[in-house]
Amino acid sequence: MNGPVRIVKAKYDIADGTKAAEGLARIEWADNEMAVLSKIRERFERERPLDGLRIGASLHITAETANLARTLVAGGAEVALCASNPLSTQDDVAAALVERFDTSVFAIHGEDTDTYYRHIDAVCDARPQITMDDGADVISTLHQRRPELIDGIVGGTEETTTGVIRLKALERQGKLAYPVIAVNEARTKHMFDNRYGTGQSTMDGIIRATNILIAGRTIAVLGYGWCGKGVAARAAGLGAHVIVCEVDPLRALQAVMDGYEVLPAAEAAAKANVLISVTGNRDVVAGEMFDVMQDGTIVCNAGHFDVEINLDDLEAVTADRAEVRPLVERHTTNDGRRIYLLAHGRLVNLAAAEGHPAAVMDMSFSNQALAAEHLVKHGAGLENRVYVTPTEIDAEIARLKLESMHVQIDELTGVQRDYLNTWEQGT
Repeated sequence: MNGPVRIVKAKYDIADGTKAAEGLARIEWADNEMAVLSKIRERFERERPLDGLRIGASLHITAETANLARTLVAGGAEVALCASNPLSTQDDVAAALVERFDTSVFAIHGEDTDTYYRHIDAVCDARPQITMDDGADVISTLHQRRPELIDGIVGGTEETTTGVIRLKALERQGKLAYPVIAVNEARTKHMFDNRYGTGQSTMDGIIRATNILIAGRTIAVLGYGWCGKGVAARAAGLGAHVIVCEVDPLRALQAVMDGYEVLPAAEAAAKANVLISVTGNRDVVAGEMFDVMQDGTIVCNAGHFDVEINLDDLEAVTADRAEVRPLVERHTTNDGRRIYLLAHGRLVNLAAAEGHPAAVMDMSFSNQALAAEHLVKHGAGLENRVYVTPTEIDAEIARLKLESMHVQIDELTGVQRDYLNTWEQGT
């Protein structure tokens, strides 16, 4: 047969089953950089803490995610995976997961919206006992459209800031139906993945998509959370002049103290050559900002969903558009300016590059694996709330990461521990 061989079964929907060997090579390459998860996988194979458990996950289907799935399967789980972004799926990795690692995968790179949500429903149909999300789409679907499947769910985990925001809103309304561990809030996740991973992969995506020189350009970073801090640092390191836009006065003050110019978004839009949204909110680049952009401005999103850039507002000022490079769409405005939108407004670091480096996803996905184990052991005693990752998990991952990097640290002496636990000793 000529052309791709697509597998469509009750348990799988992937693009090309012939790509499994390519996907396996990619997965094994990433595994070389994921020493902590490898150690956890070895223990899971021995102890089988997830034996018989059904896990349903909506994550970016990348080589790094594949190594998480391998770890969960090694622990005894049955895993069903769908994409958390239509442009982040690596089709060869999806094929390898199906063919080599006994994982149900429902993900096709570039899938349309209907297919995306059909795949989420397929994961829900697997009747997961633990859910794993990157953006809360599975848990949102279960709560809004599939509540009959919630009974029997032990708990869930959430990978990213946007998902945590949605889950906390659900909790505030008293509608969260089972406990969720906010993996994103683990220090070994947000202090490393969000800052170093997003920083590097965002600039990687912009450069791959456009091949522009960063040095000498003015780049506006909209949002100065952990992700925004990482993007700003990497852009500055490449020689850009960085402007930060914020709504939080403390974060804005941090940006000033870190040496960046801080401006309202509309003013930044008029000065910047590149605008990068990194917030997890909607309409961050919108309205009058498109009216004041310079000719040749590049606009992209490194936050989460494709609502950060208001595409309707961009369309309203567009007289003509054309794809001038893969994932680079030129919008020519009514007054003749050119605005370049990257990756259709979706995550530029995943759509135009390969997402975070494996070494940093090692920590994030180790949190996911150990959070699943924690839910198996303690989920029955948890309330229907959003929980921070337990500190002992954070500490164990940091210890294992240092060990894999051959870094040694000091330990407190007995006298020092006593001093920190007393109030009697003073100056």
